[in-house]
Amino acid sequence: MRITRHGDHLVQVTRWAAVFPMNCYLVLEEDGVTLVDSTISSPAADVASEASRLGLELRRVALTHAHADHVGGVAGIRERFPGVEVSIGEREARLLAGDKTPGPGEPQAPAKGAFQKVDWKPDRLLKPGDRIGSLEVVPAPGHTPGQVAFLDVRDRGLIVGDALQTRGGVAVSGVVVPLFPFPALATWHKPTALATAEALRKLEPSRLATGHGDVLEGPADAMNRALEKARRAFA
Repeated sequence: MRITRHGDHLVQVTRWAAVFPMNCYLVLEEDGVTLVDSTISSPAADVASEASRLGLELRRVALTHAHADHVGGVAGIRERFPGVEVSIGEREARLLAGDKTPGPGEPQAPAKGAFQKVDWKPDRLLKPGDRIGSLEVVPAPGHTPGQVAFLDVRDRGLIVGDALQTRGGVAVSGVVVPLFPFPALATWHKPTALATAEALRKLEPSRLATGHGDVLEGPADAMNRALEKARRAFA
């Protein structure tokens, strides 16, 4: 487990960094901590230790999408922190419940990737523009049909789930990175993923926090290069 601090409000928790790095994030608020994503198995001990060190309590869990390596740790978190609020995108909740069928108006392709049957239900279903503390919910479909990103309105830090990756190089979801191809292989619809990455770039984020790879400060140029590569790859 590796813990790194970024700016005033973000702590990255990386599990299995040398093998299959999976990130979750602690977003620091005045009233406590929001955990974004949960990796594939419970990060409760690590979260509890870091929150205690910071002198804060875990208040909320916000999930970017329903793949197992992002939601698998929620059960352990709920056991360690009973009463914590768990949120996920409204569309993504269908995948969480096991329904992979395309919705009306969506590309008619089944969702890809590893999903895990869970015995819990989210407390809150998120829509674009909703707020979770200082985090604004931003639509980010493509990797999955209902993925969301979270923009910290205080400093414009952006947590994108698997809309992009930084492991092995900065890439839009769906572009195969030979050193870490797994996000691309689990991407639902590449044209939608590209449109999402373009929209996220227009938000002018101050930092880019992804599900896999290091946090990138001042990501504009790297995102531009990733977008150009995706446009060529998906043409």
